[in-house]
Amino acid sequence: MANKMKTKRAAAKRFKVTGSGKVMRRKAYKGHLTAKKSPNRKRRLRKGTLVSASEAKNVKRLIGA
Repeated sequence: MANKMKTKRAAAKRFKVTGSGKVMRRKAYKGHLTAKKSPNRKRRLRKGTLVSASEAKNVKRLIGA
């Protein structure tokens, strides 16, 4: 019997799989140096977004989904 793959915890903390099987991620450039960014830009960065289809397969393997 084959061994189970361990979940990569670093990836599990960063990605989430939706009900339909798509992978959500957080947007970049919101971590620091936000004083110079416009409120409009910071508001857009708040929302999560989907991982591209080409990367989603790799991410799903890392998080065991």
